Amino acid sequence: MEIINLGAADGLPPVEWGTIVEKLDLGSAPASDAHNARTTWLATVNEDGSPHVTPIGAIWLDGTYWFQTGAGTRKAHNLARDPRCSIAVSIRDADVVIEGQAARVTDANGVARAAKAWADQGWPAEPDASGAGITAPFNAPTQGPPPWGVYRVVPLSAVVVLGKEPGGLTRFRF
Repeated sequence: MEIINLGAADGLPPVEWGTIVEKLDLGSAPASDAHNARTTWLATVNEDGSPHVTPIGAIWLDGTYWFQTGAGTRKAHNLARDPRCSIAVSIRDADVVIEGQAARVTDANGVARAAKAWADQGWPAEPDASGAGITAPFNAPTQGPPPWGVYRVVPLSAVVVLGKEPGGLTRFRF
């Protein structure tokens, strides 16, 4: 892993990636009473090159983000054409942006692991009959009908900004 301390000119120490992963693993939120504390944002590239940013119900699993979407959504169309994307989230004392490529997960084991992780967090997702998508009694209406495709973001880099002293701004390239 390459570590680039973007705050070095200001005398800031580099961020420790292991500390950030620990917080992501624990589902750390900015503050226990923060509104939209768990909003995770996905940015994809529209056909004309402009950004498309949308909130998603992503989960942190196996060291990366997973999300689901319907086949007819803009994000699904964008990712089919161009898998580059980024995911942004606030955690306790830091903001994190993961940059990478989204890959559709179609193997039954991967889909089942993601469905179980969502179910463990309170959304009753389960693999569909084919094992290549998920279903649940409810989802955001904009996702369209089930089954929904599961995606995993393969991280290429991350930027972390610490929000408490001594502060820090670091880019990680994986």
